[in-house]
Amino acid sequence: MPVTLVLASASRARAEMLRAAGVAIEIAPARIDEAAVKSAMLAEQAPPRDIADTLAELKAIRVSAGRPGLVLGADQVLVSEAGMLDKPADAAAARAQLAGLRGQTHRLLSAAVIAEAGQPVWRHVGAARLTMRPFSDAFLDRYLAEAGPAVLESVGAYHLEGLGAQLFSAVEGDYFTVLGLPLLAVLGFLRARGELVE
Repeated sequence: MPVTLVLASASRARAEMLRAAGVAIEIAPARIDEAAVKSAMLAEQAPPRDIADTLAELKAIRVSAGRPGLVLGADQVLVSEAGMLDKPADAAAARAQLAGLRGQTHRLLSAAVIAEAGQPVWRHVGAARLTMRPFSDAFLDRYLAEAGPAVLESVGAYHLEGLGAQLFSAVEGDYFTVLGLPLLAVLGFLRARGELVE
């Protein structure tokens, strides 16, 4: 099956979403200094939406510049009352992050940019609002023990598709956007380009 899309990301969740939706992909993670880009943009007081979009674009362009075909770059940011959060560095950071989000509503912004020949040809930023219930410390400890190191792969330190669903009382927005990719919008673009059957 010929490759439909090159995914400029090492995200297992994004790759699984695309494959499950019938998109033939090749994985070619982009090598960019995300922390430096975020830091510079935060210093300029750029909105979180622009940060996610810029990171997605940089990834897509970096990989697209040296190869034919369509390249998808993606990024996700979490915005809470405390500001923008990054993926936790370790279990202690994950615990502190989840404890800080407990009982609060936060937003996830998932950006996707598709590039061709080193130039962006399509972009979309999906948004979702998630409200965490006021769970107990005992539940938090159980969740972290059962979820294991996988929580470090997520900007929110949770996976809504698993036990992490029990952390929430409400989710507003597209499920795939929560998982890290506005999949339906990506599929719509691929159909419009003739890469997928209408």
